[in-house]
Amino acid sequence: MLSSLSPTTKLWCALLTLMFVIAITGPSWAQEEGGEAKVTVETPAEEAEVPAEAEAPEEEAALTAGEAASSILRDEVNTLWTVLAACLVFFMQAGFALVEAGFTRAKNACNIIMKNVMDLAIGSIAFWLVGFGLMFGATNGFFGTTLFFFDGSSDAAKEVYSEGFNWAFLIFQTVFCATAATIVSGAVAERTKFTAYLVYSILITVIVYPIFGSWAWGGLHSGSGWLENMKDTLGLENFYDFAGSTVVHSIGGWCALAGAMVIGPRIGKYTKEGNVKPIPGHNIPIAALGVFILWLGWFGFNAGSTTAVDAEFNFAKICVTTNLAAASGAISAMIISWVMFKKPDVSFALNGALAGLVSITAGCNALSPGFAALAGLIGGVIVVFSCVFFDKMKIDDPVGAISVHGVCGAWGTIAVGLFMADGGLFTTGDIKQLIAQFIGVVAAFVWAFGMSFIIFSIIKATMGLRVTAEEEMKGLDICEHGMYAYPPHQVLEGASAGSIPGTHGS
Repeated sequence: MLSSLSPTTKLWCALLTLMFVIAITGPSWAQEEGGEAKVTVETPAEEAEVPAEAEAPEEEAALTAGEAASSILRDEVNTLWTVLAACLVFFMQAGFALVEAGFTRAKNACNIIMKNVMDLAIGSIAFWLVGFGLMFGATNGFFGTTLFFFDGSSDAAKEVYSEGFNWAFLIFQTVFCATAATIVSGAVAERTKFTAYLVYSILITVIVYPIFGSWAWGGLHSGSGWLENMKDTLGLENFYDFAGSTVVHSIGGWCALAGAMVIGPRIGKYTKEGNVKPIPGHNIPIAALGVFILWLGWFGFNAGSTTAVDAEFNFAKICVTTNLAAASGAISAMIISWVMFKKPDVSFALNGALAGLVSITAGCNALSPGFAALAGLIGGVIVVFSCVFFDKMKIDDPVGAISVHGVCGAWGTIAVGLFMADGGLFTTGDIKQLIAQFIGVVAAFVWAFGMSFIIFSIIKATMGLRVTAEEEMKGLDICEHGMYAYPPHQVLEGASAGSIPGTHGS
C-alpha cells in the first residue's frame, strides 16, 4: 500500500512519524535530565552555598544591565517621539502661512509667504545661536547665561539629558519659537516694510520670546524661572503652562497688538465717521486648509510637549482634550457669529477652532475632557467679541491674531486655575493656582507688549516701519518682491471673496 503513495505523501508520513516519536520520548529525556540535576544538588550545605553566593553578583549584574538597556530604549523612544512632534509643529508654519494669505488680499500673498518663510529660517538660526541659551541656560535670575551656540553633545548639555535627546529638545523648542514669531505677521499684514519686519523677527526671537520663556520654562533644561518657582518664593502654586497658551501664543499675540498699534490701520479700513469698512480676504478655502493643517499640527504641539512616552503625561488623552477644545471653539464661534450677523460666518468658525486650540494649550494634560470642551467653547465665544472690540478700537488686525493668540491664550492660562483637576478653583476650591496663573498672564502682557511697543517704535523712528501709501495700494508683492502670486489681471483691488463686518479678513 505504501508503494502506491506519491513521494510527497511518503515524505509527509515520515515527518509525522518522526514528530510522534519525539513527542513520546521527549518527556522521558526531560525527566532524566531532571534526575541528574537532583543528584548534582545533593552536596553538603556548606558547598551548596558557594555557587549561590557566586550567582548573586551575576544576577545583580544581569539586572543592572537590563535596567540600563531599558533606560537607553526609553530615552531613544522619547527622542523619537519628540522629533516626530517637532515635525508636526514645523508643519504648522504652512498652516499659518495659508491662514494669513487666505484672510488677506491677493496682491500681498507673496509678501505673506515670504514673511512666514523668514520667520522660520531666521528664527531657527537666531534661536540656536542666542535664544536657546537665554531661555534654558543657567540663569542669573532674569535670563539664561549659558548654552549659547547650543551643542547637544557638550558636557554641560549632557549633564541634563542624553546627547540624542538634547538635539530633539533643541529642534522642538526651535519650532515653538518660530510659532511665536509668525503670529505677529498676520496682525501687521499688508502695510509693513519687509526689511523692518525682518529686524523685528530677529528681535522677538532673541529677546522677547526666550526671556519670558526662561521665567516659565527655564527649568526644563538648565535654568530656573521665577514663575515656575512661586510655590517656594510666594507660597502660591507654580505658574502652569504645559504647552504654551501664554509662553508661546499670548507672547506672540501681545507682540502683535503692539505692532498693530504702532503701524496703524490699513488704508480704507476705517471711514472718517469711524465706521468699519470690510477688507475681505481673497481665498477662504486656502485659509480653511491652513486651519486644518494647524489643527493637525496642534496634536504635536500639545501632546508633543510631554517629550516622553510614559504614564505620567498621557499623550493620547492630551490629543483627545486638544480635539474637543478645537471642535467646541469652532461650534461656539459659528453660533455667536450667526446670532450677531444673521449668517454663520466661515472665517469666525475657522478662527473659533484656533481659539479653542489656544485655550486648551496651557491645560491640555491637566483638564478633564469635559472641562477641555468647556474651555474651548468659551474661547470660541471670546474670539468673536474680541475681534469686534479691537475693530471698534480701530486696531486693524487682518487675521485676528491678537484675539486668537493673545486674548484666548490669556483665557486658556486662566482656565487652568479654574478647571485644573488638581488645584482648580471649581474642582478643589483652592484659589492659589488661579492667582499664580493671573500673575503669569499679567507678566506676559507687560513684558511682551511693553518690549514690542518699544522695538516697533524704534524701528518706525529709524528705518521706517510702513510702506508708502502708493506701495500699499499697488500691493506689497510687486513693490517689495517684484512679482505677483497670481496672474496680474487677477490681482485687482476688491476682487476677492466677501465677508461681513467684524469678521476676520474684514
